[in-house]
Amino acid sequence: MRFGLVGVVMFLCASVLSSVNNARGDEPVRIGIIGLDTSHTPAFAKEFNAEHSDDDALAGFRVVAAYPYGSKTIESSSSRIPGYTEQLKSMGIEIVDSISELLSKVDCVLLETNDGTIHHEQALKVFAAGKTVFIDKPVGSNLAETIAIFDAAKHYNVPVFSSSSLRYSNGAQAIRSGSVGRVLGCSAHSPCKIEPSHVDLYWYGIHGVETLYTCMGVGCKTVSHTSTDDFELAVGRWDDGRIGTFRGIRAGSSGYGGMVYGEKTISEIGKYDGYRPLLVEIAQFFRTGKSPVDSAETIELYAFMQAAYESKQQGGVPVEIAAVMKKAETQANELNASLLK
Repeated sequence: MRFGLVGVVMFLCASVLSSVNNARGDEPVRIGIIGLDTSHTPAFAKEFNAEHSDDDALAGFRVVAAYPYGSKTIESSSSRIPGYTEQLKSMGIEIVDSISELLSKVDCVLLETNDGTIHHEQALKVFAAGKTVFIDKPVGSNLAETIAIFDAAKHYNVPVFSSSSLRYSNGAQAIRSGSVGRVLGCSAHSPCKIEPSHVDLYWYGIHGVETLYTCMGVGCKTVSHTSTDDFELAVGRWDDGRIGTFRGIRAGSSGYGGMVYGEKTISEIGKYDGYRPLLVEIAQFFRTGKSPVDSAETIELYAFMQAAYESKQQGGVPVEIAAVMKKAETQANELNASLLK
């Protein structure tokens, strides 16, 4: 069964709220980073630790500690850890030897580990400590891990938020707010490197799929998928008849963006606007404990990518979102049954 009950850890709610409301007076809210195997870590730390005016959205926060690991098995990630560790040291950020040590020093957490295969294990430690947490992409390496993480957060009653920074590009947010009228369809694209330990689109295609869902919203029913050496193409059919597509690019000119087909106009989604818009949302999340994206939407976009993978394995036939969800929920229960003790 899914973990819908608060259970024996209801008391942690108060500690979560006190941490995000900064019970230590005028001192900054202390952020801890788990995972120094991605370029996001020095970039996010620099943004949060820069000098801010009092009315700046990032004012009142400071990254104070970091735990380096991080992937130990994916070479493209693990090889970055020494360099990023030195960068954070140069900013005056304390490097600690364990997640438990980190959690004793901070109010909230950026779980930045690039390797989604260990997010479930790491997140459980954060949840058990009652710390509000942003989990960077991918939430998990497959749909079962993703669902298990969100279920565990509910079990511990700890606020959790995850998103690609592409969700908060100005163009995507304007479309979400109605700039083209009702969205009738969308075609999004992004670079799409693949890591064998993860469901294909989870590793990098997540950026374009997050853009797709920002524009389309929830309600996808089936996904069919075509794959070549250089491209991925996932076609989703929404339950109201709308069609949304994601094109993953590994050859030729690349980038982020797409087209949206609205009631009022057809429009480009627009350019990528960097990390800051996402960090503003994270700061607000840390203050309030309320995720700006409903967990059901995040889970569905990961189900979209899982269904695309299973369609690929089956030669491109449409795969139902409901079917991959049912299978993954059973697996998620097994993951949490063995680890939530």
